[in-house]
Amino acid sequence: MAVDALDAKILKLLLERPRTSVREYARLLGIARGTLQARLDRLERDGVITGTGPRLSPAALGHPVLAFVHIEVTQGHLDPVADALGGVPEILEAFSITGGGDLMARVVARDPAHLEDVIQLLVRMPGVVRTRTEMVLRERVPFRMVPLVEAVGRATDKRGA
Repeated sequence: MAVDALDAKILKLLLERPRTSVREYARLLGIARGTLQARLDRLERDGVITGTGPRLSPAALGHPVLAFVHIEVTQGHLDPVADALGGVPEILEAFSITGGGDLMARVVARDPAHLEDVIQLLVRMPGVVRTRTEMVLRERVPFRMVPLVEAVGRATDKRGA
């Protein structure tokens, strides 16, 4: 699915002003409300827009410790282990990876002792060989999408020009 310059402007507005109405987005972009709604519908249908809920802070929910856990899995057990990870509430996301390990999970905890408890739970899962944990000291670049959306928009402007 190709994202053009107008799509990029729409996406940037959604990211920067998530609580604004469709009518206001259309006004800010100088396009018809129907045009905007059709674009939004297409972006959702094509999987560009994957959600509209609020971003929550694990720290504000009492889980200020963040770690990345590399999980090495017994050959042939990747899917069952990944399914089991989905049952651990402290695991915010997990990915199949290359390199040192088979899976990488983003894990939150109340404190270092709680993080150890979560890691021990992982190690006891059938199919998990070992884990390696890296605790986050400080966030340096928060999750963001605006720079990528802007770059995609500039690239489509250049191709179209």
